[in-house]
Amino acid sequence: SSGINAEYGQEQQHYFNTPYQLSINTGRQGVIQDRPSDADTATISIQRGDLIVMATDGLFDNMFQKQIVERLQQIDRNAPTYEGLKLVADKLAADARNLAMDEEYMSPFAVKAQHYGINFRGGKLDDITVLLASVVDCWQDEKT
Repeated sequence: SSGINAEYGQEQQHYFNTPYQLSINTGRQGVIQDRPSDADTATISIQRGDLIVMATDGLFDNMFQKQIVERLQQIDRNAPTYEGLKLVADKLAADARNLAMDEEYMSPFAVKAQHYGINFRGGKLDDITVLLASVVDCWQDEKT
């Protein structure tokens, strides 16, 4: 057992391949405009050692949960360092970028596209941003 319990937020889309996005009213017709108040919010329980992945769809459209979790296992959850978190975040972004350019890869995006009757194979080129955070105890007793 990996000891990792992955919990995903709900993906927000208007329809397939049209995610919610913050935008400014440009006056153009047909442009979907989302506001921060349109976003879903959720409360989750966290504990020391938990890792939090915040990323754009460029990561999640190209990597399955299992692949992401495998990379996260490279982090020492008992003593995470900035360098360790940065290294894994960089590796996740690089993995997603490489998979995005693979025309034969059956990506999560390709699987969803086929679910909607769209004949698509390969990764999905997109912006990729990955932020990792580790839950630590900042209020440890200084005597211990």
